[in-house]
Amino acid sequence: MAFPKVGNLAPAFTLNDQQGDKVSLKDFRGKNVVVYFYPKASTPGCTVQACGIRDTKAEFEALNTVVLGISPDEPAKLQKFTDKQDLNFTLLSDPDLAVAEKYGVWGLKKFMGREFMGILRTSFIIDKEGRLQHVMDKVKTKTHDQDVLAYIKENL
Repeated sequence: MAFPKVGNLAPAFTLNDQQGDKVSLKDFRGKNVVVYFYPKASTPGCTVQACGIRDTKAEFEALNTVVLGISPDEPAKLQKFTDKQDLNFTLLSDPDLAVAEKYGVWGLKKFMGREFMGILRTSFIIDKEGRLQHVMDKVKTKTHDQDVLAYIKENL
């Protein structure tokens, strides 16, 4: 599975957020959007990544940027994650992996000598017109928020 092509319109989607409300990518036209895919709420790496975004939300807002996190978790699990970590941004539920497949992030992973299918931790940076500007496929959970902010500051 390949990532969407940089320069093209980002693949459209509508998913339920942690409160069960429908959220569409098109709702954010006029803003930069970071769509990041993560494997599972409340796991160590995903928690570090989400808390980094939480702690830098004001910096993202100052750059006219919205962050959307997408995982296969159901909305109720996302709400528990949001409450436990005091998250201040939108998490979206993709239980059937339709959006993950559109973005090419459902694939073969290797962990501790085992191979399995799962979410490939990847971020997509989309501009105000809805065009995909950058794909970050070598995401480091500890520096993800700073890496994304640096890209946006330099390029958008």
